[in-house]
Amino acid sequence: MTDLGTPLSDHATRVLLLGSGELGKEVVIELQRLGVETIAVDRYPNAPAMQVAHRSHVIDMLDGAEIRRVVELERPHLVVPEIEAIHTPTLQSLEDEGFTIIPTARAARLTMDREGIRRLAAEELGLPTSPYRFAGSRDEFEEAIEAIGLPCVVKPVMSSSGKGQSVVREAADVDRAWTYAQEGGRTGAGRVIVEGFVDFDEEITLLTIKHAAQDPAHPDVITFCPPIGHTQVDGDYRESWQPQRIDDAVLARAREVSAAVVADLCGETGRGVFGVELFIAGDEVIFSELSPRPHDTGLVTLISQDLSEFALHARAILGLPIPAVRTHGPSASCAVLLEGEIEAPVFHRVDRALTEPDTAVRLFGKPAVSGRRRMAVTLALDTDVDAARAKARSAARHLTTGNA
Repeated sequence: MTDLGTPLSDHATRVLLLGSGELGKEVVIELQRLGVETIAVDRYPNAPAMQVAHRSHVIDMLDGAEIRRVVELERPHLVVPEIEAIHTPTLQSLEDEGFTIIPTARAARLTMDREGIRRLAAEELGLPTSPYRFAGSRDEFEEAIEAIGLPCVVKPVMSSSGKGQSVVREAADVDRAWTYAQEGGRTGAGRVIVEGFVDFDEEITLLTIKHAAQDPAHPDVITFCPPIGHTQVDGDYRESWQPQRIDDAVLARAREVSAAVVADLCGETGRGVFGVELFIAGDEVIFSELSPRPHDTGLVTLISQDLSEFALHARAILGLPIPAVRTHGPSASCAVLLEGEIEAPVFHRVDRALTEPDTAVRLFGKPAVSGRRRMAVTLALDTDVDAARAKARSAARHLTTGNA
């Protein structure tokens, strides 16, 4: 049996999030629906999840001493990393001391950068991936490109939302790709991955959930959501839709690949939602990347499913069963990005974005934009995926913004 206490009491169930963006915000909301006391942590004040959590802290999450200070102060039952850029050796130490890290400290370490998860998938589990090389210097970078061949994709080993990612199509692109990758890493300059270009038919996210079985006497089980299709620009998610239609045999193989990685990362005790990114090329399934947490392309589940990926994550990490995941029909999401230098943006014409039936808007509440930043998402449900995508894009076009 799972017992959940009352927030702000001596017997509260406390969950601390390391990372408080728009995905963490939705997780906090779902946890609070189950009576959980939530603590949001991030590197800047007034992050989205901080606006709905019971308490918050602003720290440098690459500083292990700061992570330890906050965890020892709050004494949470669960520590939930919501971003990659965290001092993972401290998470391992905390886990060794009895704190529960979601899904596990090992999973957080291996998925903090692309090198750990790629080596696990390809070299330990033997799963199909694109050809790749890692490089820590300019000389190694040029050797890696020569070995992989052109065209190829270059990414920092630790980055998100497409930062530092580019395609090298000819020799003239090499200098630019190296410089951009060094500028785009989460922790500054560092190692990069050079990947062979994959000629794929679809790129999907398969949300894979490790959770408690309905019968507590049985082991944990793995559940899958319907596959999510998505588009990216410069490695950054722009649209997603569900379901992405793929052949039944290919879907079965995609589930096998996803389950293999998730089971290894979870071991016997780990639980939660994993966003597994896969390339589909004909009848071949190629592992790409994995996030041990809700995925940005899974924002579509806010309208497509009775239990969003955030509700599923909350249930899973609390040890609650997930008897079924019911879908509402073809659905889509469209990211709203702002560019420039904007403080406290104001969204205009929100009413126009919501005029069509079965549409929704989520304004993340991020306090500022410097450069390019995802600030909102539109959601739509319709009779088919194409219609849902068109409706979500239309809603996004209605939104305009400006400074306060």
